[in-house]
Amino acid sequence: MRISEKSDRDTRGPVNSERPGTPGALSGPASRKLPVPPRERKPALAALALLLVLGGALATTLLVIRSGDRVSAIQIVQQIGPGQPVLPEAMQEVQIADTGVGYVSWSARQQVAATFARVTLLPGTLLTEQMVSRASDQLGPGKVTLGLALKAGQVPLGLQRGDQVQVLYVPGSGRGTAQGKVLAPTALVDSVGTSEGSSSGLVSIIVDATVSPAIAMYSSSGEIALGKLSGAG
Repeated sequence: MRISEKSDRDTRGPVNSERPGTPGALSGPASRKLPVPPRERKPALAALALLLVLGGALATTLLVIRSGDRVSAIQIVQQIGPGQPVLPEAMQEVQIADTGVGYVSWSARQQVAATFARVTLLPGTLLTEQMVSRASDQLGPGKVTLGLALKAGQVPLGLQRGDQVQVLYVPGSGRGTAQGKVLAPTALVDSVGTSEGSSSGLVSIIVDATVSPAIAMYSSSGEIALGKLSGAG
């Protein structure tokens, strides 16, 4: 009996010390995994990035919508000199982008027709309230409108309504040693036309009443010339 019991113990294999009942299992450091640090989450940064994306998209959308906003404004199509009335035929309606500039609306054209230009308004100008006034220094008391029939050489080429001119006395050949002089340092051209059947140019000017008699007298003898003032208005 003792011999058989000993034989049974000798035939049993070694017992695994790491995992009992698992023959050949690895033990020690080779069976251990390295710890993985938990992923760090930053919800604040993610939220900020999302807000930036949404904000950029919103700004782009607003710009597109804003660029499509159009308003009706008044555009000047005829030159208007300082002090001259803003006539209805000198205005036209245009559609422009709403940029926030205070252009006068086309709906106010009747009120504008009762105003006068403060400065020279050139064709293509978009009208603002600062460009017009309710009163005119040029057409007020003490001013006279004179019609002149001028020949070639007495009127500048390209003269048009709204221009500022100087009125000059140019003595004729029969005046001897008479010298030319300035009759009016500045005058406003009210209209420009051509006399039918002649080469004379018809020009209406607005001048002070104090010099109008002399201008009319010299004009009747053909001794008047006009000089366009550069940069006037």
